[in-house]
Amino acid sequence: MSVRKVGIIGAGTMGSGIAQKIAQEGIEVALVDTEDRFVQKGMENIRKSLANAVERKILTPDKANEAANRINPTTRLETVKDADIVIEVIFEDMDVKKELFRKLDALCDEKTILASNTSSFSIDELASYVKRKDRFLGLHFFYHPAKNRLLEVVPGKNTSKETLALGNSFSKLIGKIAIDVKDAPGFAVNRFFVPWLNEATRLLGEGVANAPTVDDVAKKVFGIGMGPFELMNATGIPIAYHSTVSLSKNLGAFYAPSDILMQQFEKKEPWELKGDVDRARAAEIEDRFLGTVFVVACQLVGEGVASIEDTDRGAKIGLRWKLGPFEMMNMYGIERSYGIVEGFLRKYPDMKMPGNLRERHEIKEGWSISYVDLLVEGNVARIIFNRPEAMNAITEEVMRQLDDRFRRAESDPRIKAIVLEGAGKAFVAGADIQYFIDKIESGRIEDIVAFTKYGHSVLERIDASKKLIIAKLDGLALGGGAEISLAADTIVASERGTIGFPETGIGIYPGLGGTQRTSRCIGKELAKYLVLTGKILDAKTAASIGLVEYVVPHDEIDGRILALANGKEVVTKSTKRNIVLTEEFKAIQRQFTDENIQGTLSGAGEPSAIVKPIAKTISYKAPLAIKLANRLIDEGSKLPLGDGLQLELDHLKEIFSTKDAFEGLSSVVARRRPVFKGE
Repeated sequence: MSVRKVGIIGAGTMGSGIAQKIAQEGIEVALVDTEDRFVQKGMENIRKSLANAVERKILTPDKANEAANRINPTTRLETVKDADIVIEVIFEDMDVKKELFRKLDALCDEKTILASNTSSFSIDELASYVKRKDRFLGLHFFYHPAKNRLLEVVPGKNTSKETLALGNSFSKLIGKIAIDVKDAPGFAVNRFFVPWLNEATRLLGEGVANAPTVDDVAKKVFGIGMGPFELMNATGIPIAYHSTVSLSKNLGAFYAPSDILMQQFEKKEPWELKGDVDRARAAEIEDRFLGTVFVVACQLVGEGVASIEDTDRGAKIGLRWKLGPFEMMNMYGIERSYGIVEGFLRKYPDMKMPGNLRERHEIKEGWSISYVDLLVEGNVARIIFNRPEAMNAITEEVMRQLDDRFRRAESDPRIKAIVLEGAGKAFVAGADIQYFIDKIESGRIEDIVAFTKYGHSVLERIDASKKLIIAKLDGLALGGGAEISLAADTIVASERGTIGFPETGIGIYPGLGGTQRTSRCIGKELAKYLVLTGKILDAKTAASIGLVEYVVPHDEIDGRILALANGKEVVTKSTKRNIVLTEEFKAIQRQFTDENIQGTLSGAGEPSAIVKPIAKTISYKAPLAIKLANRLIDEGSKLPLGDGLQLELDHLKEIFSTKDAFEGLSSVVARRRPVFKGE
């Protein structure tokens, strides 16, 4: 089922933000509220937000206008009757919500899925008021919904698999990262975030520290830009207060609002943020925050509310914490983490030591966290890079898990095809840049070489597999991601897919086979064009030169992959195809032949209309990286693939030892333009 139209009931801050985000992604929206003044206020919020996006160059003026024009603001509820999904985003009043869903159930087409954005009420209870219980679920967005990428997808006990699948597909369609959450008080993120806010107020009420100090410690410990008191002032103290009240009704006294939070709510005043930061009791504040988060996160995972990975993802994406609770426990070490919780529980004896944390402590092992998932569906295995908060960037652990998941899938006799794909907006957007920086700074470039050599062995195993390997490109495939996809037999992309090699722009060259497999796929001339310019191609353009085999609409990509996996005609990289280049690419190809390339690099070649823009682009890249990449493609094209890949590995230490490599990599983290000196 595709999503062509969405109804949003409630034009307040959240409702208008959700409508805006959906419209930005090309979907028609009916924005409904009870009075025209509410609807118009919602549209005013949307226009302001879109104007801000234009000002920040996130959207062009045309794209912003198109998004606004996709929204139909109205007071007529019947406007949503033919919507594919209708999302309720009204205030938290059960009686009002109940009456609304009864009306929607009677009004909407049989196909329509009903959803609630509630953060307080049970999805099962809300679903009890409609007949279509199988087509009802929670879609919990986070503030600000036009910007925050997290979406909690919450099925009720009667929600069908098809409805849940559509909820997850819809989240990706609108650029959200979904986490699957059980219908439980606070769902996943608010379950630990609200007590975190509440603990900050307890620290203030007990006189441990003033608000600026508590905020300062929280920002340093969790790697965030705003502390809890700043956040409550920004989003509204009533939200924090009502959330604690709601959780305490369902979960007990620990979750109840502190006295000082209740008083501040009643005064209807923001927190006082003036005062000096005094870090004398910073360690105590840190342990109180960590104790709160660790104990609640372990409990909710133990209850099956969410997985370890989705809990961490919720913290990193929804709250913008640097690490999730379980990653933090691994960082601190399980011994210290257990001790922090033990000390915390002495203050709150009503809370018990989570059994799963006790087990980790007894075996003296940290949490096992999956960044690459393996799902088997019939005779097809799906290997999913699942670090969407980091654009699925490759780390040593990600590569190790890819190796493990692939070996398991390949050894399973039931499996006919293995699909490589990425969660969120990227397939894989390259390697973890910070890893390279840290290794260069510590003088351990040999670790980079060893990591890349291991990566080569994994990709060679994928390349040599007798099973059909399909790369699914439904987003960015850059650098290492492009190289992984080229190790597959065939690439199936949606119109959202992009592929490219940006490495020379950050001081290095593609080191996971990019200088070798690319030339064998599209010829060394076009391989040089892509690698030396860093040009990123959309899926259709990539297909036009033979880099991608299939391009299909987003909502058809899984169907096409399933058909290929089950024996339909498959075009692979070893299949001879008649690719007829456009005149533009024929001209580009000529500029990178052995006879013309020096003129192209210098800008002296002809015709200048083609050469000069290419030469200008290359001039911004790292000179040593350009020289080495050009040489590797030339020399490697004369060798068997295995020897060419070894040649690529042989020069890694050389390129990562350059000052330009450190400059280019550092510029990515600092978000600035690099200055290369050819050193």
